[in-house]
Amino acid sequence: MSVYALVDCNSFYASCEKVFRPELAARPVVVLSNNDGIIIARSAEAKALGIDMGKPFFKLKDELRRRGVAVFSSNYELYGDLSMRVMSILEQFSPDVEVYSIDEAFLGLSGLDGASRDAMGREIVRRVFEWTGVPVSIGIAETKTLAKVANRIAKKSPKTGGVLDLTDSPFREEALRRTELTDIWGVGRRLAKRLRPMNILNALDLANADERLIRQKFGVTLLRTALELRGESCIPMECAPSAKQGICSSRSFGKSVETLAEMREAVALYASRVGEKLRLQNSAASAMDVYITTNRFREEEPQYSAHLTLEFPIATDDTRELVDYAVKALDKIYRDGYRYKKAAITVTGIVPDNQVQLNLFDRADRARFAQLSDAIDGLNEKMGRETLKPAASGLEPAWAMRREMRSPAYTTNWNEIARVK
Repeated sequence: MSVYALVDCNSFYASCEKVFRPELAARPVVVLSNNDGIIIARSAEAKALGIDMGKPFFKLKDELRRRGVAVFSSNYELYGDLSMRVMSILEQFSPDVEVYSIDEAFLGLSGLDGASRDAMGREIVRRVFEWTGVPVSIGIAETKTLAKVANRIAKKSPKTGGVLDLTDSPFREEALRRTELTDIWGVGRRLAKRLRPMNILNALDLANADERLIRQKFGVTLLRTALELRGESCIPMECAPSAKQGICSSRSFGKSVETLAEMREAVALYASRVGEKLRLQNSAASAMDVYITTNRFREEEPQYSAHLTLEFPIATDDTRELVDYAVKALDKIYRDGYRYKKAAITVTGIVPDNQVQLNLFDRADRARFAQLSDAIDGLNEKMGRETLKPAASGLEPAWAMRREMRSPAYTTNWNEIARVK
């Protein structure tokens, strides 16, 4: 019998902000999106105050200050590093680890009895918090979907101590009955709206629904979910993530961009980030799409958006080539007289870098350029992101993403390491 554990970091972004700030232990914390736009993460204390996700920061700024809420800009360098540390700890407990997201991972626990699973779960909770400062909750069951259900309950119920095993549990039926449709993995609001008129109101109803009817009306994906809720494993572990078939680098600007020179810096930086991601998964891209747009919410301003797709003669992961292609595409679609809000670089036609079809007339020394890219990637990994970057991306661009309340990169930047007094 297959058994899965879902390990989920509690309020992950907010928890990361508390790790190096003990004075925030019991204080409500929220984290903002890019350019300090909306609330994207809340600590348990902030949730208890009724602070909603997705609310614009500028509308709640005074209220948050009045209620003593600590506010942080998103610090993805810190979150990514702490996530990596959590996942490395999980790998000590099971050879089968599927990193599902930055704050979630599935573990394979087949072969363990109930007492051993519970003991392992509690040791994981203890060790992850002791070694990283990040609290986690664990749900255990015969399927991934049931593990998600168990995890949600473990996170909300203090009685569980952060660990709940629903494998062959007499409480499973009650757990499913208390799980709303929109709390089921893969069931969103639109799907829930279609299910309710059929008297399917919770996870237990979906588990007991007629298979043929579910498949006929909703397809095999929802049928798979229903079977998983019954305890039939339909979603296997994916311990080796597949390579992405499309990679995008995109950000809204910290301030409007009004010159071609500034826009060239932005697309050059985004193209270089795409190159890093390609090399990280040992891939090369055959095409690139460059997109620019103004702020559609400022209706009083002139509006313009455009994109251009280029196909490469040879698939590449070389930052120099990608930047060159991106700037050339930009020059063709850029128009003066507009206040641009965003740019995006997307590469497609991705192939393994050892299967690139070469060209008889290609004069580039690709082996040498690959060595250069490896050296740059190695230095950036060791010394911090963008220690080395294309000069075309600018030194201190005025359009850079606004993160006025960012905490230090405690674990990835020597200049921002925590100081002990």
